Amino acid sequence: MNILAIETATAVCAIGLRTTDGFELGWVVDEDRHHTEVLTSSIARALAQLDLRARDLDRVVVDRGPGLFTGLRVGLATALGLSEGTGCSLVAVTSLELLAHGAHEEGTRGTLVCCVDGRRGEVFIQNFRLDDEVTALTSASVAVPRAVVIEWATNGAPVTFTGDGVERYLRDFAAVPNGTLEHQSVPSIAAALRLGATREPVAQVEPMYLREADAVANFSTRQRS
Repeated sequence: MNILAIETATAVCAIGLRTTDGFELGWVVDEDRHHTEVLTSSIARALAQLDLRARDLDRVVVDRGPGLFTGLRVGLATALGLSEGTGCSLVAVTSLELLAHGAHEEGTRGTLVCCVDGRRGEVFIQNFRLDDEVTALTSASVAVPRAVVIEWATNGAPVTFTGDGVERYLRDFAAVPNGTLEHQSVPSIAAALRLGATREPVAQVEPMYLREADAVANFSTRQRS
């Protein structure tokens, strides 16, 4: 099965390809929120590099968030366009579960707190248990980094933190005496390919925003002022 994975939930834009014979590649194609400009052309170059065409794709895996509003829209629109244009199936994953599976593949075990930078002084967060499998302990939510740090420093339980939200507030998370840092700033594109190979396809992908877009929030603030 030829699988394309699209990752646009963070400031980084990444893609991955897995071919029918098991050959797998992943690329970070941009690191500065230029998803609109680089995603489509990067997919075309990646397909050409493996001597594939869009119609050779059997499945497209896309990160539906949570993450940056514009990036998510670009990734979802591209995935939907490829699915409708080529007839390939569509699979959805989340940025937080990709971080969890990425950490699991690197050998992390125990309680893992995944944080995606949400800007506005907030992170999108979800807790997982990593043992033989990856198990979600909480639902995805929005939190203030300092509150997360205080919660875990207070309860004293061993915990690992990962994600670009952790990297952005690294000094705070590094201060948790019972905490360990797993430096993983991009949701795992390898995990997306692996999950995408086994997960059931969907007819439609709903983005996981968790809150309104920055532009809407800024407009509402000005209106209230």
